[in-house]
Amino acid sequence: MMYLKFSRLLVLVYLAGCAVGPNYVRPPDYLPDEYIEDPIDETVSVDTKEGDAQYFIYGEDLPLNWWELFQSESLNELVEASLIHNPTVAAAQAALRVAIQNLVAEEGFFFPTTTVGFNPTYNKTSEALTPVVSNNSFYYSLYTAQVAVSYTPDLFGGVRRQVESLRALARADSYNLEATYLTLTTNVVNAAIQEAGLRGQIAATKKMIAALSKVLKIFEELFELGQISEVDVTVQEASLAVIEATLPPLEKQLAIVRDLLKTLTGIFPSETLCAEFTLDSLQLPTELPLSLPSTLVENRPDVRAAEEQLHAASALIGVAVANRLPLITLDATYGWISTSLGTLFSPGNVFWSLGANIVQTVFDGGTLKHREYAARAAYDQAAAQYRSTVLNAFQNVADSLQAIEWDALALRAADRAAKAAAKSFKIASSQLDLGDINLVILLAAEQAYHQSLLLLVQAQTNRLADTVALFQALGGGSWLSTCCEE
Repeated sequence: MMYLKFSRLLVLVYLAGCAVGPNYVRPPDYLPDEYIEDPIDETVSVDTKEGDAQYFIYGEDLPLNWWELFQSESLNELVEASLIHNPTVAAAQAALRVAIQNLVAEEGFFFPTTTVGFNPTYNKTSEALTPVVSNNSFYYSLYTAQVAVSYTPDLFGGVRRQVESLRALARADSYNLEATYLTLTTNVVNAAIQEAGLRGQIAATKKMIAALSKVLKIFEELFELGQISEVDVTVQEASLAVIEATLPPLEKQLAIVRDLLKTLTGIFPSETLCAEFTLDSLQLPTELPLSLPSTLVENRPDVRAAEEQLHAASALIGVAVANRLPLITLDATYGWISTSLGTLFSPGNVFWSLGANIVQTVFDGGTLKHREYAARAAYDQAAAQYRSTVLNAFQNVADSLQAIEWDALALRAADRAAKAAAKSFKIASSQLDLGDINLVILLAAEQAYHQSLLLLVQAQTNRLADTVALFQALGGGSWLSTCCEE
């Protein structure tokens, strides 16, 4: 009977309560209709590797495995391996589990706390006092068994607001996990593209070294015949040496990128990575899904995480307000006490108590008041950070779109320059074969040809890399859209 009365009292107190503080409302999104001032539907095309025109498909979201658009089986396998073995993913997953367990732990405060205790003691009462027990013995044993129930009803919703905040933080961690996936996959793809670009530059440099070595051999033969001076030979040797000097830095960068790829896939640099990437092994995606500006805030995990941080900050205002209001605690104890263990549970040895405690802070030097003010300021800070994250998201997409447009134009210019430089170098080489030597023209043709080859490879690499940047800016595919939803 006592337990029923206590339970009814708890229900009435809980139902009478309300959650103080503001109810979270998603910030209004005043989003533009376009990402850039002058949208384009497609880029120019160039008759060279990675020179296909790219088309924007407005209103379509990216596929989950967006890296498959580059049509490289080796790249697909490498990305999948990184998602399985990279420790940053495991760390982000663990952080999400921590947030979920903290949420579940906080929800436990909605329920009463029940403890069961048994306390056997052996005692002696001072002979200057009346014996405690009824048999007038100064020495006695005492056995106490009891069940205690304590409950602090969430009268003003402080616990509910705390749970609301933790639930928002758990959702934020789910989006942080999604961001980890996106960052990892883009890093792997970018590293593969960088490797392909470096291999292209190395191949172009070796091609130029072979051509200049051939020219130097001709110069040495002409010098032996007395047709040119030693100075001409020396100048050509210097030109060759300059080109050769650019090769070790490229090889060094390639080795570093290979180590990066190994680390991203969760293996040590000393281990073997079978996959190798060249520009020929990667296909430039020609159809680019471009989600609408109104859905960008839904697709970007950093924006969603920032919004959940804002939600959590809103709920903490309610926690701070509730802490300034009275705190009610209800206690109930039911048990048995006896000097003999054998008669402990006899009906006559029962005791119980039912009580309540109300505490209201009267003076604390303004601590609780200013904590509420701090919570409101933290909300303003989170709101500004959310707005900044949204603006950065739109800037990322706009920058990528414009980069893709200009990359195509840059590739066209680089292709023209490479073809013109190749023709010029061929003419200069023919003049050399005919004995019509003009060292200045030859050296200029050599340098222009080498530079044009590198610029062409870099332009091809930039098209691939900026396509990845667009996919990343759009938020990648949807990984955890239903995680931690209420």
